[in-house]
Amino acid sequence: MRIRSSEITPEHVYRSRSRRQFLKAGMLAAGSALLAACGPRSTPAPTPAAAGASPAPGGPAAGLTDELGDPATPFDVVTNYNNYYEFTTDKAGVAPLARDFQTDPWTVEVGGLVRNPQTFGLEDLLKAFPTEDRLYRLRCVEGWSMVVPWQGFSLADLLQRVEPTADARYVAFTALFAPDRLPGQSSPWYDWPYSEGLRIDEALNPLTTLATGVYGQPLPPQNGAPVRLVVPWKYGFKSIKAIVRIDLVAEQPKTLWNTAAPQEYGFYSNVNPAVDHPRWSQATERRLGDLGRRKTLPFNGYADQVAGLYAGMDLRANY
Repeated sequence: MRIRSSEITPEHVYRSRSRRQFLKAGMLAAGSALLAACGPRSTPAPTPAAAGASPAPGGPAAGLTDELGDPATPFDVVTNYNNYYEFTTDKAGVAPLARDFQTDPWTVEVGGLVRNPQTFGLEDLLKAFPTEDRLYRLRCVEGWSMVVPWQGFSLADLLQRVEPTADARYVAFTALFAPDRLPGQSSPWYDWPYSEGLRIDEALNPLTTLATGVYGQPLPPQNGAPVRLVVPWKYGFKSIKAIVRIDLVAEQPKTLWNTAAPQEYGFYSNVNPAVDHPRWSQATERRLGDLGRRKTLPFNGYADQVAGLYAGMDLRANY
């Protein structure tokens, strides 16, 4: 069964959400030296045999393909091949370390330049914003990729609830800081807690998702439980995990990787096969479970939905 992006987020809904309408709603603004984010020194990708691994029992995405005809990456791969430096830099080691990570209770504070700041418990988010199935490609900056069946809701819905002011131009995200629970946060190389940011028009794009599940199940800790960002046209490190705070701000927020290695990781981090990482090519990628490599698509194949956000920008300078 094939799922098109236009079916996941109806095209007429996307087309109707014009800049003018967001302005009326008060939602738009006026107007390494270190390890790589998905470092190539980490555990080798699963072999093609892993592609036959069984999905979660009864998983709704079993057998699904995305609008390009690519099948969902098996559950066992999605949940056991993880970049999560708060636990470890070893992809295969994240799931064992995260097994007993507690996510209940959990709250997400939403504030900054908003008229209606709120604090949501996880149960509040699930009640207020019904989740949808969203089958998205995920492209790591390293050069490997997955197709992941997320469950979540549009970040735009949450932002509308808190009513950003006209001065809000960016959205800043902050992850949990708890070195006693997250052993990787003892590393001195990073400016913890993990932080990320989007321009507000990027945050309002219907593809931008707050995910709370994967393969029809609640997010496991190694995948960013209980709530994470998913921005499918950007490299995976932009999709911050274990979010505890979202702020609407006027100035471009700092991000962990841009702070750690600005010569390698820009603020935008759009998937762009024409702009290589300083230490490797971005022209091709390896889909986990495949033998060979495939060409990387601009904006990870979502150019029709998002390229207009960057009209007139030099995407080499604004990498």
